[in-house]
Amino acid sequence: MLSLIFAESSLELVPRELQAHRSVVSHARRLGKRPGEILLDVSWHYAAMRGIKDEMKRGRPDLIHMCLQNACSTPLYLRGGLAIYIHTISGRVITVGSGVRLPKSYHRFAGLMERLFLDGSVEHEGRRMLDLDTMGLAEVIEEIRPGAILGLSTLGDRIQLPRLASELAGGSCVVIGGFQRGHFAPHVSSVMDATYRIGDDPLEAHVVTSRVLYEYEKTVFM
Repeated sequence: MLSLIFAESSLELVPRELQAHRSVVSHARRLGKRPGEILLDVSWHYAAMRGIKDEMKRGRPDLIHMCLQNACSTPLYLRGGLAIYIHTISGRVITVGSGVRLPKSYHRFAGLMERLFLDGSVEHEGRRMLDLDTMGLAEVIEEIRPGAILGLSTLGDRIQLPRLASELAGGSCVVIGGFQRGHFAPHVSSVMDATYRIGDDPLEAHVVTSRVLYEYEKTVFM
């Protein structure tokens, strides 16, 4: 089983300090929800987000939607060989159940995540799809107990994908940043055994996800 963690993911409800901002209030009203019940999204809340802490790592839930679409469509996941966790920028952890089919529409996905943040879990036909817990990344690692923890960052050492896939074999964990720009915070980097980059140019998280999982699948299925 390979574990995949999207760390510091840009996925959260609008924080309390921004809920009274005009852009948030008007957007929530259009959705028929309260300001604290909608996802923080820079497309709608740019004016409210200016100057907030970790601004460049927040307000892009669409990034995680793309990453999950890629990860949950792979044979590795569909055959039960991939465990997926989403560590959010606000310090929450989402565990994705096995065989989950997430909405392909972003708007439906956003609604599902809003429901998850409010209820703590999402079930479908009696099966648990998503669970939300308050824990740190180190606690997730302790729960998974992987053989190795390898992070992917433009600050890491250059590695060829076949070698990375080989190092991930045997119950390891790969950590990919779930944000649009920047680098892992020190408390995230500290849990990693090694940090690598798979290219000379910065790659979006969903591209990294696809490339790494495909290369790993070749070591498992081919």
